[in-house]
Amino acid sequence: MSDLLRKKDVSTIVAEATPLKRTMKTFDLTMLGIGAIIGTGIFVLTGKGALTAGPALAVSFLLAAICCGFAGLCYAEFASMAPVSGSAYSYAYLAFGELIAFVIGWNLILEYALQAATVSAGWAGYFNKLLEGFGFHLPVELTAAYGTTPGVTTYFNLPGFVVVLLITWVLSIGINQTKRANDIMVLIKLAIIVLFIVCTIRYINPENWKPFSPYGVYTFQPGSTQPYGIIPAASIVFFSFIGFDAVSSSAEETVNPNKTLPRGILISLAISTVIYIIMTLVMTGVVPYKDFAKFIDAPVAGVILETGLNWLAVVVNLGALVGMTTVMLVQLYGQSRICYAMARDGLFPKLFGEVHKKYLTPFKGTWFFGILTAIAGGFININILFELVNIGTLSAFMIVSAGVLWMRKTQPNAHRGFKAPGVPFTPILSIIFCLVFIAGLNWETWVRFAIWLAIGLAVYFGFSRRNSVLGKQAQKRARKAIDEAMAGQQQ
Repeated sequence: MSDLLRKKDVSTIVAEATPLKRTMKTFDLTMLGIGAIIGTGIFVLTGKGALTAGPALAVSFLLAAICCGFAGLCYAEFASMAPVSGSAYSYAYLAFGELIAFVIGWNLILEYALQAATVSAGWAGYFNKLLEGFGFHLPVELTAAYGTTPGVTTYFNLPGFVVVLLITWVLSIGINQTKRANDIMVLIKLAIIVLFIVCTIRYINPENWKPFSPYGVYTFQPGSTQPYGIIPAASIVFFSFIGFDAVSSSAEETVNPNKTLPRGILISLAISTVIYIIMTLVMTGVVPYKDFAKFIDAPVAGVILETGLNWLAVVVNLGALVGMTTVMLVQLYGQSRICYAMARDGLFPKLFGEVHKKYLTPFKGTWFFGILTAIAGGFININILFELVNIGTLSAFMIVSAGVLWMRKTQPNAHRGFKAPGVPFTPILSIIFCLVFIAGLNWETWVRFAIWLAIGLAVYFGFSRRNSVLGKQAQKRARKAIDEAMAGQQQ
C-alpha cells in the first residue's frame, strides 16, 4: 500500500536532467497563457453569459478570474519550487504521491486533448463561414462530425481534422517554431480585438446597461429550471480561463523558470481578464442583452449587425480562427509535456518520453495525441463530453491548491522563488470555488468521469505501478539491503 503513496522530493525532481531546449522567456509564457485563455470565451460564451446575467456579465468574468487567480497563485508557487514539465501531475507527485499524481495526469488528458478536439469543431464552423464569404463551399457532409447539427447530415469535420494535424506538425518540429507561431497568432488576435473595441465603442448606448444586474446574484425565473444571475454566469464563463495552467508545463523549456513561470501565469491571467471585461461591457452596451438570444452561437456577429460595420465581420472571423488556433496549440503542447513527464517516470510507455535528436521535442508523443485528437474532433460529436473538460480541470486545480497547503506544512524550508500570498486562505478559497463549480455539473458528467477514472486506475495497476521508476529504484535498494545483510551474516 505504501508504494501507492511514494513521493518524489524537490531536490531530486529539480536535479533531473532534461534534453528539452530552454528558450521560453516571460513574454513567450505570457503569450502562451493568453493564447490558451482568449478564444471561445469572447467569440462564443459571451452570448449565453449575457442572457444569464445581463450587463453584469462583466462582474461574472471578474469573479471567474478571481477564482482562477487563487488557483494561479498556487500554480505559480509550485512552478517556482519545482520547475519541471508535468504541471499539476508533477506537483501532486511531490505533495501526495504516485497514485494521486497518476490520477491527476490522467484527468489532464480530459482537459488538454478533449478541449483541443472540441475547439476544433468550433474552429471548423468559423472556417466554413469565412469560405462562404469568399464564395467557396465545402460539401456539407465534410463540415462537421456525425450528429453535430440536428437536421443536417454530416459525417466528418475535415477542417478541424486538418488544422489539428497542422498544429501537431508545428509542435513536433521544435519549441522555437511553436513559440514563434503562437506569439505571432496571439499578437494578431489581440490586434483584432483592439480594432473591434475601437470601432464599436462609439456605438455604446448607456441605456442598454440599465438595469445593470437584472437577475441579481442568483435567481430562478418563472417557468424555468435554469438559474440566472451573476454566479450562474460566472460558472459559464469560468471555463473561458481554462488553459492558463498549461504555462507551467513549459518549465523545462523556460529560461530562469523560478521567476519566469509565475510572471507568465499571473500576467497572462491579468491581461485576459481586462480584455474580457472590456469586451463584455462594449458588447452589452451596443446590443441589449436580451437580443443576444438571436446570436447565441456568434454573439460578436450581433454587435457587428447592430453597428452596420459589415466589413468588420471578415476581420472578426479571422480573429476567431486565430484565437481558437492558439487555444488548440497550447492545449496540445501541454498534453505532450504532461505525457512526457509521466513517461519519464515510467507511468506511461517510453515512446511518450522519447526526445527527437534534431528537434529536441517529445516527437512521438506529440504525434500520437495529435492524431488521436484530430480523429476525435473529426468523427465524434464531442459536445456531450465537453463538461468532462471542466471536471478534469477543476480536480487538478483542487489538488494543486491542497498541495500548496501540504507542502507549506511538511516542507516549510524548501526553496520557493515565488510564495502565494495569503496562505492558507488563498488555496482554501481556490478549493471552495472549485467545489462550487463542480457541484453545478450534471450527473451524466459525473458518470462519464467515473468511467474515465476507472479506465485510468486499470492502466495504473496494470502497467504504471509495475513500470514506475521510483518503484524500480525502491526494489533495487531493497535487494541491495538484503544482499548486504546476507553478506554480513556469512562473515
